[in-house]
This record gives sequence, structure tokens and C-alpha cells, in this order.
Amino acid sequence: MKLAFAVSAFALLAMGCSTMGGPAPLAAADYSAILAAPDRAMKLEALQAADQADDAARKPAEVLAFMNIRPGETILELEGGRGWYSRILSEAIGPSGKLYAQYPPEFAYGDAAYKGRQDAGQLKNATIVKSHFDDYSAIASGSVDKVIWILGPHEIYFTPANAPAGLGEETKTYAEIKRVLKPGGEFIAMDHAAPAGEDKKASAQTNHRVDPAVVLAAAKAAGFTYVDKSDVLANPSDDRTKRAFDPTVRRHTDQFLFRFKKPG
Repeated sequence: MKLAFAVSAFALLAMGCSTMGGPAPLAAADYSAILAAPDRAMKLEALQAADQADDAARKPAEVLAFMNIRPGETILELEGGRGWYSRILSEAIGPSGKLYAQYPPEFAYGDAAYKGRQDAGQLKNATIVKSHFDDYSAIASGSVDKVIWILGPHEIYFTPANAPAGLGEETKTYAEIKRVLKPGGEFIAMDHAAPAGEDKKASAQTNHRVDPAVVLAAAKAAGFTYVDKSDVLANPSDDRTKRAFDPTVRRHTDQFLFRFKKPG
């Protein structure tokens, strides 16, 4: 089955079950066609093999189902990394949707990854945005349905060697997220959890983690309304003290997943 056909089939099914408000959110089962698509193994072989190897640990179908992704939506994905989620999101929203894949210019590894995906025919509905986390000036106010930040909110408290001024100020970052969202639009945040009460800068700099309460407080201060959380990637056996990249916990850290809404 061709990927385009597989995706259009479940997209049409979702739209057929929709209400007057537009296409229904995709359910976890709807992502099976994307995750099983032949081109994840045949194109960009090394990258795609890594994509599939990550599927079991990262549980993308369950995570994206929690996000209530709908065909045709406009999504801003913050810190797209090597495009693992970008590729799935791009197919999920379909040709009528629009994806902004953002990452800081200092994260240069994203350049080759995104170029490789686009050269292979992926991300046809995507625009790459290279900026710090507190500046999405290339995106119009009130134009985005969802802002998704996967494993990244800690980055605004992290100072890499090649960005001594940091990657974005906290208050400005959350204000920018709110600005680009439509009224009623949603912000979804996921990250590696740090111990409760631990200093946010220390957690980010040392272990690439953040206390979930820090994200909750920042979102609330920005004027977001808390909607829901998911424990799909929670891991009580992780004591939250190791680096997120430590081989004993990599891909199995205790991760929080929150959904917020912009009032309106």
C-alpha cells in the first residue's frame, strides 16, 4: 500500500466521523499506516531505521492521540530535532495541513536531517523555522492550531557552549507560543521529569530535565488554561537524577505530557 493512499484512507475515515466542527481527532490506531509505511525502511535507510527503532519506546501513536491531531491543522513543532515527530505529524495533518518545524540555528544537526527528509519527498507541507524559542516572528499571530514541544521545554533553561546568551527567555517564549496560537488553540508540552523542587537551570544544564511544576507554572503565568495530562510515558522506576542520555534510562526516562489551551 502506498503511503499516500494509506494516509488518505484514514484521513477520510476521520473526516467521515467528524462533527460540524471539522475533522475528528486521529485516534492511536489511525497512526498505524504512517508508522508501518514502507518508506520508513526504504528511504533514508539509516535515519528511518532509527525512526522505527524508537517507535516502541516513544509510543508515538498514543502520544499523538492525546494531542488530538486533526487532518488540515496548522502545527508549530518546537525543537524538531532530526525530524522524527515532524515526519509523522506531516503525514497526520495531510496535504491540507501545514507544519512549521522549528529549531535553533545552534542545533546544526537539524540541517542535514531535514534536508535529507525533504530530498526524499517527505515534509511536503512543512516550513523550516530556524530561530530561538522566544522568536517565531516568521509565523503570523493567531494562525496556529497547536504548538507541540516534545522533550524540549528544559532548553530555555539550558545554555549550550555555542549560545552563551541562551536559547530563549522563559516569559518571552511562552508569550510567543500564546501569540501564534488561535483562540482556543492548544499547547502540548512533554519533557524528561526532574525531581520536584530542583532548580530549573541546574536540572537543564546537568541532566536535560525539568520539574513538571516549572512548566505548569510558566504556562499558567502566560495565561494558558490547563486541560489534561497523560502518563503514557511515565516511568516510576526512574528516580529522575540521571542525565536523560544516560544509557540506563535513555528513551525510558520518567516523562510528563501536558495539554494546555489558549483562552478564547
